[in-house]
Amino acid sequence: MKVDMNLLPMKGHYFLFNAGTAPVVPFITTLAKQLGFSSFIVGIVYTFLPIMGMLAKPTMGALADRFHCQKTLFLVFITLVMTFFFLIPFIPPLPSDSRANIHCNLDSVVQICSDSLSDSCYEKKITDFGKDNSTIKCTMSCKAEEKFLQSVCTKWNQTQYCGSPHRLPTSHLLTIAGQREGISLDLTDDNNKPVTLAPQTLSFTAYLSPKHTEQIGKCIYIRLQNVEFQSHMMVIPYCDSLQEASCEMSCDNAVISDIALNPKVKDDEVVHLYQFWLFVIFLVISWVAQAVIVSIADAMCFELLGDYPSKYGNQRLWGSVGWGLFSVVTGLVVDKFSEGQQRKDYFPAFVMMLIILFLDLVVSSRIKYKQLRTSSSILRDMGKLISEFKIVIFLLWCICTGMCTALIWNFLFWYLEDLATLHGCETQAWIKTLEGLAMGIQCFGGELPFFFLSGWILKKIGHINAMTLVLFSLGVRFLLYSVLTNPWWCLPIELLNGLTFGLLYATMASYASIVALPGTESTTQGLVGAVFEGIGVSLGSFIGGLLIHHYSGSKTFLVFGIGALICALVHFIVQYFCSRRVTVLNIHERDFKQPRYASPNDAIHMLEDTIQDANLSRARFGE
Repeated sequence: MKVDMNLLPMKGHYFLFNAGTAPVVPFITTLAKQLGFSSFIVGIVYTFLPIMGMLAKPTMGALADRFHCQKTLFLVFITLVMTFFFLIPFIPPLPSDSRANIHCNLDSVVQICSDSLSDSCYEKKITDFGKDNSTIKCTMSCKAEEKFLQSVCTKWNQTQYCGSPHRLPTSHLLTIAGQREGISLDLTDDNNKPVTLAPQTLSFTAYLSPKHTEQIGKCIYIRLQNVEFQSHMMVIPYCDSLQEASCEMSCDNAVISDIALNPKVKDDEVVHLYQFWLFVIFLVISWVAQAVIVSIADAMCFELLGDYPSKYGNQRLWGSVGWGLFSVVTGLVVDKFSEGQQRKDYFPAFVMMLIILFLDLVVSSRIKYKQLRTSSSILRDMGKLISEFKIVIFLLWCICTGMCTALIWNFLFWYLEDLATLHGCETQAWIKTLEGLAMGIQCFGGELPFFFLSGWILKKIGHINAMTLVLFSLGVRFLLYSVLTNPWWCLPIELLNGLTFGLLYATMASYASIVALPGTESTTQGLVGAVFEGIGVSLGSFIGGLLIHHYSGSKTFLVFGIGALICALVHFIVQYFCSRRVTVLNIHERDFKQPRYASPNDAIHMLEDTIQDANLSRARFGE
């Protein structure tokens, strides 16, 4: 089998670029959560990102076509991705603390409430820790009111909290001491007015008994077994009546630390913090650079393929290999480096990204590419292109498939984790393994074979029928998701990713290459990518998030599934009635001295015809 050396660096780029971004892109949202950003803030940022990509793709594409600097821009933006992705893990976390409440009674407990406690498996995780009668040690700092302080003074035997010259007149110290002896006295000042103790901070070490843990709704209650003050004397905490204190705590148990952690700032105040703007700036530049790299890389690839655009899938499949392989490797590496830590250590993933993308920079510099064709007016030529009815239908198809793709990219794992929570703690314990397997099947069982077969499929059924098939497959995939009860059954469904992304992407990119007028290749790829991602993915993210928030994951996938099937039917009907109409389709100038026109279904065959076949085509058009 002969290897085309001119295409080898292009294959290397697809492999290395996807392998380099795989350690970072899937984990950005979880890293943002670890930094303290809420899901609302992350959702807003990710709705905004595709819009920035939409603006950048055609703009940079037009710049590349106008000044013939595709390769230069290509290498510059790879450098930007490396730089600004690597800066993200150095962003400090948002101000936060671990909050809890002490309920002091005959049996005292620590109450921890959190939205994450909708998962009932946390109770089991904590009680399992206490099977051997082990305790959880926590350092606590509590704001105590007057009655709680009196209990600390009289019941916990802590005389240092029986009074303070800064809080009470000295004459009342004896009154407090009398209360310790069981004498009930009213506290008044020199004017016979009641004296109220000001809140005071109590600092002590608490020992929790995890085997006595109970979860009620989104709150968990753990028995407070002993407390220890600076005197190093263990005290059994109890009160005559229920008393409460709000505390900040730091525990030696990762599970409790995770559920007790709360940001100190509200969502509407986050925009005033420098951490937020560093995160947004670094992520926007990296995202925009990725978007430009993808569109320019596809334009360069089709130019290198020349008369064989159907072989695009054979190049792009190496990207799926890189993504699938290093997604799994990254998960293992992050877990390994995070052993014994309360939080995941993502830094090794960013180091992997930096090394692999540097190799991509070296390999991409070896791509032998030079734009030969030019456009006298890119805007005029693009105007001619998008004025064609079938091109408008194609762009609408990109929006529909982009909306469906957003649901998979952003909410599939969210939905699987909800199912795992309902299915039991054992499934929940393996959810990350399940997600890794799902991603592996998507890449190796779905995308890889369909990128390889995409040229053959497009030859057999044509681009138009392939577009209908993609929409139909998305509808079937979503309907299957909507009836899931066990998240593990998603694995066979992931095989459909070959049709819903592998064939989708190959169809979209090759069709954009075929219809591009001379000298507008990068601009056209940028426009198509912008419509798919900037409008479709952004709109799908917003609608999908809204539906999941108000309804459920299963109903959301049901609605999107029915919508995709309706769009497939409408697309089929519209294209059927338009099938006899000839659309503007440029046949590359290397074959013809003047632009020629043909139906999109025939284009990919014509581009692979020999010169003799091309002459026959000229005759057919009456030249």
